[in-house]
Amino acid sequence: MFKTVTTAPYKDQKPGTSGLRKKVPVFQQENYAENFIQAIFDSLEGFEGKTLVIGGDGRYYNREVIQKALKMAAASGFGKVMVGQGGILSTPAASNLIRKYKAFGGIVLSASHNPGGPTEDFGIKYNIGNGGPAPEKITDAIFARTQVIDTYKIADVADIDLDAIGTFDLAGMTVEVVDPVADYVTLMEELFDFPAIKAHIAGGFKVVIDSMGAVTGPYAVEILEKHLGAPAGSVRNSTPLPDFGGHHPDPNLVHAKELYDDVMSPTGPDFGAASDGDGDRNMVVGKNMFVTPSDSLAIIAANATLAPGYAKGIAGIARSMPTSAAADRVAEKLGIGMYETPTGWKFFGNLLDAGKATICGEESFGTGSDHVREKDGLWAVLFWLNILAVRKESAYDIVTKHWAEYGRNYYSRHDYEEVDSDAANGMVTALREKLSTLPGQTFGALKVEAADDFAYNDPVDGSVSKNQGIRVMFEGGSRVVFRLSGTGTSGATIRLYVERYEPDASRHGIETQEALADLIAVADEISELKKRSGRDAPTVIT
Repeated sequence: MFKTVTTAPYKDQKPGTSGLRKKVPVFQQENYAENFIQAIFDSLEGFEGKTLVIGGDGRYYNREVIQKALKMAAASGFGKVMVGQGGILSTPAASNLIRKYKAFGGIVLSASHNPGGPTEDFGIKYNIGNGGPAPEKITDAIFARTQVIDTYKIADVADIDLDAIGTFDLAGMTVEVVDPVADYVTLMEELFDFPAIKAHIAGGFKVVIDSMGAVTGPYAVEILEKHLGAPAGSVRNSTPLPDFGGHHPDPNLVHAKELYDDVMSPTGPDFGAASDGDGDRNMVVGKNMFVTPSDSLAIIAANATLAPGYAKGIAGIARSMPTSAAADRVAEKLGIGMYETPTGWKFFGNLLDAGKATICGEESFGTGSDHVREKDGLWAVLFWLNILAVRKESAYDIVTKHWAEYGRNYYSRHDYEEVDSDAANGMVTALREKLSTLPGQTFGALKVEAADDFAYNDPVDGSVSKNQGIRVMFEGGSRVVFRLSGTGTSGATIRLYVERYEPDASRHGIETQEALADLIAVADEISELKKRSGRDAPTVIT
């Protein structure tokens, strides 16, 4: 029933900030997926007879790898696996299942916002028992195991029918195929004022959500159309497809431009939102107002008590280092903790588990709270709908009033994608070498106050994470940040983050790139970004 298969290591299986991501043909190599899955199991202890959650975003190769993982889980000694019907589970829904049913952990199959298809991206990530991404000590152990692995164990049995809800036996292990949506909807009903939102929509407030051919379609249809009463068709591109219907499921102003243009048109919806491949990212747009992820985090935190699940207030706010400091000002006014972490949702886990933070966010269109241990795109959209329904104001008014009270953090991210890896690493190395010489230097009207390579000391477990992004801070609160992304599969992505704080409300109407122009120019001068990348302009500006 069980067999041991001889294999050989692949040297390129080091997990990034969100697991192992490669092109589908790489994962289709002999034993490639099996090696990594076995390395996960070999790096864990104490799971015999316990429950594992498995699901993915429905992208190409999802079903095939789920069948492999099920058979390998049985061979390794798990007692039960819960798997989403059709192999579908959004990343936040998977986190919820792990937490709700006290599973040992979970395997999430996704490459998040990256394209899907036979020659596009695929990914495998392990989540621990709190529902969050595995910490570095586990991912480091997984990688170390991949370098020496020589066998894997698998059940030699037929595939499970993933489309039939029910309980099945697989080589002595129980497999429960579950409705991927139901438990998540129940959780959202507990957190948000569904009657108020439903009444707001019934009163003529028009909402559209673009699921971009990805995993949130069934979740959004069930919640927005069936529970909240939005007209049929309010959720666009709602069927999850292996290639996302040709969409690049990254909810930003480039890939969700059609939605943005629709909301901005005179006769378009009052509010629009989009989500990514696995459902953990979001974009929110109101009439005449694109809400930046950094502002969204701050405004959700400032208005948190309007949602029933947060009526007693929040313990603290956490944000990734590149995310703007807008939320810091909210935390200061509320008198609660503010935590700045490296990029990667796994760094929020300890803070959430310890009760130090309640609301978390990253500038890369990710927002969430302690309800799960992943960022959660639909949660953020529902929070906005809750705020809009209770305040009965437009998104434009809510954002501009927030700026008037707290000041505006002009903020933008410039992505240079698929840059030659050696060139990108060379830029970062050169920057690190000049960090000590930058403080005190003047560039036009900008004077460098400090410069460093961000390191994080976890206040819960004392762990230290170094080299998390290069920061150049200027007098007056402006800054630029340089970072290599760990979410791509081809070359390197250089990310430049630019921020200027403006307390004067009379200056809050400047176009963002214009407000940041001098900082963008100085960032290029300091880093030689365009010269070293060979690019005249960013691939994407958000």
